Amino acid sequence: MTKHIKILEHALSSIVRRRFKNLAIIVAFSFTVSALATILFFTDSLKKEAENILTSAPDLIVQRTKGGRHDLIPVEYAEKIKKIPGVGEVTPRYWGYYYDAFVKANYTLTGLMSKESTLDFVHGRLPGASGEAAIGAGVADIRNSEVDGELILINSRNMGVLYEVVGVFSTDSVLLTNDLVVLSNDDIIDFFDLPAGQATDIAVRVYNSSEVQTVASKVKRLFPDTRPITKSELVRTYDMVFNWRSGMMIAVFSGAVIAFCIMAWDKATGISAEEKQEIGILKAIGWDTSDVLALKFWEGVIIALTSFFLGVIAGFVHVFFFDSSILAPIIKGWSVLFPDFRLTPHINLYQLFVMGFLIITPYVVSTIIPAWKTAITDPDTVMRG
Repeated sequence: MTKHIKILEHALSSIVRRRFKNLAIIVAFSFTVSALATILFFTDSLKKEAENILTSAPDLIVQRTKGGRHDLIPVEYAEKIKKIPGVGEVTPRYWGYYYDAFVKANYTLTGLMSKESTLDFVHGRLPGASGEAAIGAGVADIRNSEVDGELILINSRNMGVLYEVVGVFSTDSVLLTNDLVVLSNDDIIDFFDLPAGQATDIAVRVYNSSEVQTVASKVKRLFPDTRPITKSELVRTYDMVFNWRSGMMIAVFSGAVIAFCIMAWDKATGISAEEKQEIGILKAIGWDTSDVLALKFWEGVIIALTSFFLGVIAGFVHVFFFDSSILAPIIKGWSVLFPDFRLTPHINLYQLFVMGFLIITPYVVSTIIPAWKTAITDPDTVMRG
């Protein structure tokens, strides 16, 4: 143990003697790790937030398709779906998207599914009559509107409609409600000029969660023109979207990864004359080849671990303290009203371990190989160059 402690002390002193070279390596190494860690932290946290939000989603959403695209669904489908064993509440939903040309932002307009809601407000209430609206914090901010204020939207007949704002959603629900405008069902039907007896989709609650897929199959057999979407499929879709975007960002940063690999390979192809002379002297004064390899191993481990932890810490701070200001617009999406929110720290230890293994191991190996080639050479030959 004393021997290895002395070797570790010598490794630290060697790193300090070549501090400028090693500092450049640590900076490049840390930048590469930081970029990858930022992407992993941000993506995992977004997926966790989406998963938490979808816990309150319906067990099953039934959409009608026509020509392979989402179409309006007859309300009468809801009555037949409700007769399926195991099905609880069945609710036709009225909603749609609205582009506000005035502020160049997209809103989600939805009808009120029930008088009760688990969503919190800064103040105000849900709309209780025609002409009333509850809006998200992003809509309130971009349209300069508050409770008892006004919201003017252009309906599908190209006519301006005035709504009284009776509620503003709190920032606690910003990820879900930032671009949301809640109206009464009658107002939604009138705004989008929906045909009588037609809804956007149907939300279905299933008593037993293990029977959701069975109910979905029965709905599909009952109505071949529908597309039942389970909650688990929604979660998988979000996972796929965020994984695709994070993969795209990793591809963008692949240049930095390649540059680091080139640097590691260059280090593996040889060591400087000064390092060779140092190894020759150590061999001449009685160090074994195993001692030299242990010395170089500790040098590589110290530099690699220092760089790795600095990169991981930098990525953590960037994501959870500075809201990932550099990568957020790409990973989140294109919406003008995508909210600013604090992510709950979520770290995937398995991914960190894999990333550390794939980055640290090649660097340490590239440090040991040239040292081994020099250590097995006659010390006199090495010192003479």
